Amino acid sequence: MTAQAQKRLAIGAAFAGVTLFVAANAHLLIVAQGSQPACTVVAGGEPARRDC
Repeated sequence: MTAQAQKRLAIGAAFAGVTLFVAANAHLLIVAQGSQPACTVVAGGEPARRDC
């Protein structure tokens, strides 16, 4: 394998790793936002969110 091919492979692998990391964090944020409970009062308890 030539030095140029190794360099391209390393850059491609680094780019793929960064892309995977960003995608995983975006998925985490989307799932976290989607799982937020609604503003409901539970039998004398406090609301699910402070701004309710």
